Amino acid sequence: MNLNFEAFATGAGHFLVAFGLAALFLAVFKRLYQMSTPYDEAKLIGQGNVAASVALGGAIIGFALPLASALTQTADPVEFAAWGLLAGVIQILASLLVRRVIVRDMVERIEANNVASAVYLAATSIGVGLLNAASMTY
Repeated sequence: MNLNFEAFATGAGHFLVAFGLAALFLAVFKRLYQMSTPYDEAKLIGQGNVAASVALGGAIIGFALPLASALTQTADPVEFAAWGLLAGVIQILASLLVRRVIVRDMVERIEANNVASAVYLAATSIGVGLLNAASMTY
């Protein structure tokens, strides 16, 4: 079995662009998500707050799922960016809905290291991410 270097080089170039763009989107989403929360995840996680870590981890996974789906649905970086932007907005809105409407004291719960509440928030983020990802097929 011989390696077709030209095909690999072309594929590797596409991989690097897609992976780099997805990693950038994930980093920007993480920052925007943290800005959308009234608590300081970095500080809480640094203090050993498992609830903050679980909630943030769920948000990251919840956003990575539709990014992965978008990568499989388009090879166009602009279209990928549009899907990523839409998915990020939906993820942040879902989190805001949970924190402000469904569990109004979620902030206090996360700050008090209530892991059960964090798991609920993380599960919601992952669930919304799965629906986001599945909805990108057309």
